[in-house]
Amino acid sequence: MKTEFSLVQLADPKISRSNEILRNCVHCGFCTATCPTYTELGDERDSPRGRIYLIQQMLESDEPAPASTVTHIDRCLSCLSCMTTCPSGVHYMHLVDHARQYIEETCERPVFDRFLRGILGVILPRPNLFRLALIGAVLAKPFKGLFRGRVRAMLDMAPSTLEPPSALDGIEQHAPIAPRKKRVALMTGCAQKVLAPDINDATIRLLTRHGVEVIIPKAAGCCGALPLHMGKEDGALDLARQNIRAWSEEIDGKGLDAILINTSGCGTTVKDYGHLFENDTELSVQAAAVAELACDITEFLPQLALQKTADIPPLKVAYHSACSLQHGQKIKEPPKQLLAAMDFQVMDIPESHICCGSAGTYNLLQPEMSGKLKARKVANIAKTNPEIIAAGNIGCIAQIASGMDLPVLHTVQLLDWATGGPTPDQLK
Repeated sequence: MKTEFSLVQLADPKISRSNEILRNCVHCGFCTATCPTYTELGDERDSPRGRIYLIQQMLESDEPAPASTVTHIDRCLSCLSCMTTCPSGVHYMHLVDHARQYIEETCERPVFDRFLRGILGVILPRPNLFRLALIGAVLAKPFKGLFRGRVRAMLDMAPSTLEPPSALDGIEQHAPIAPRKKRVALMTGCAQKVLAPDINDATIRLLTRHGVEVIIPKAAGCCGALPLHMGKEDGALDLARQNIRAWSEEIDGKGLDAILINTSGCGTTVKDYGHLFENDTELSVQAAAVAELACDITEFLPQLALQKTADIPPLKVAYHSACSLQHGQKIKEPPKQLLAAMDFQVMDIPESHICCGSAGTYNLLQPEMSGKLKARKVANIAKTNPEIIAAGNIGCIAQIASGMDLPVLHTVQLLDWATGGPTPDQLK
C-alpha cells in the first residue's frame, strides 16, 4: 500500500510503525473471508482491508477521527483472524491499537459513550470494584426488562450469583507437593478472579501437584488489555508497568521458569509488552524479558507429563479455541492434545476460526453484533452434540455460557479434575 505521511509525522514512532504495517498490505482481500464482522454485514468498511484504508486516511490527515471511521473501527473485535489469514504478514493488531488510541485522543464521543467507556476502564481492571458492580447488577437483573441497549447487555452478561473469592490466589507462594521441577509466576488477572475464581484455584492445584512452585506477586494485576483495546493507552501502560516490575523482581531474585497466564486475552497482551515498551528507556529490557517468559498454561503443561488418575468417563468435549489463543498466540493443538490425553472425546467446532463475540468489552459496547456472533457460535457448538464445552479464556466462557444450557469450563479445570483434583462445581 502506498502511504503519504510527512517526514514530521514519521518522526513519531507510532506513525512510523503504522506506516510500516500499512505498506505491507497488498489489498489481496484474503482477510475478508475470515473476518466476523464482514461475514455478518458484508460491508467492505467492516473488513480488515476496509479498516486499513480508513486508518490510513485518518492517520495521514492528522485531523480528528471522522465519526464514520470511528463506527467501523469500533465494530472491529480485534479477534486477529485476519492476521492468521494474511499472506503478507500485516500486523493488524498493532495498527488497530494505534487507531483506537488516535480516536481516543481526537474524537469527541457522545456523553453516554464517554461515560460508559470511562466506567468500564476503571471498574474492570480492579477486582474489588468489579465485584461491587456485579453485586449491583445481580440485584438489578430481575428488572432488566426495563432497560435496553448496552445497559441491558450488561445485565444479561452478569451472573445470577457470585462465587466467593478464591481461597488460593491471595497467597503469594504455593510450594509444590511433588518434588520441585519448576518455579513460575501465575497471573491471576482481574475479571476472572471475580467471575470464575476456581480457574485460578484449579491452575494452582494442578501445578503444585506436579512439582511446580507457584508465585503470585501482590503487586501484579490486570494486564492492561481492556483499557488498551478501548484506546486508553496511558492507563493500560500503568497497569503493565506494575506487572513488569513485580515479575522482574522475581526474575532477578530466585528466578522464574515461566510467567503463566490462564486467560488467553491477557496472554496475547503480555507477550506484546516488548513492543509496548520498546521506546521506554527505563523498562524496555525488563518488558522484553517478561514477554519472553510469558506462556499460556496449555503451552507449559506438556512439560509436566500429566497422567490421568481419576475415574472419569470419556465425556464429549467441544473445544472452543479463543481467538486470542489461536490467532493472537498461534496456539491451536496443545489444549486439544492435553484433553485427549485425559481420554476426553475432543471435538472441533465448525467455523472454529470465527469469534464468539466476547472480545474483552466488545459484548458490552457492541451488544447487537456480539449477540449475532454468539448465536452463530452457539449454533455451531450445538452441531457437535457435546456434554461439556472447554475454552481457555474467561470472556469466551462467560459469553458461551450465557447462550447455552451446558457446562462451560476452562481447559485447566478439566485437566485438574482428571489428574486428581475435585469435580468442578458445574459438573456436580
